[in-house]
Amino acid sequence: MMINLRPQILKKNGRGQFVILSYKEFLAIQEVLEDADDVLALQQAREEEGPSSPRYSLEEVRMRLGLSKPRKARKQRAGRR
Repeated sequence: MMINLRPQILKKNGRGQFVILSYKEFLAIQEVLEDADDVLALQQAREEEGPSSPRYSLEEVRMRLGLSKPRKARKQRAGRR
């Protein structure tokens, strides 16, 4: 995701001291940083779990929680329409 920034830099003694961004730009940067933090946390959790820990697809989790029916049943229903 590319963020289009238009920062305004305030200088003191000829050197950049502060940056002013629009609130929209600030929120976009904040979201990217939060996403990056989530990816890092996921990578760390995977390293801690090790390669032998079980992994489940989203479909498997939904089925285990009773939130969806198996794919075969859904495909059959879709074919009947």
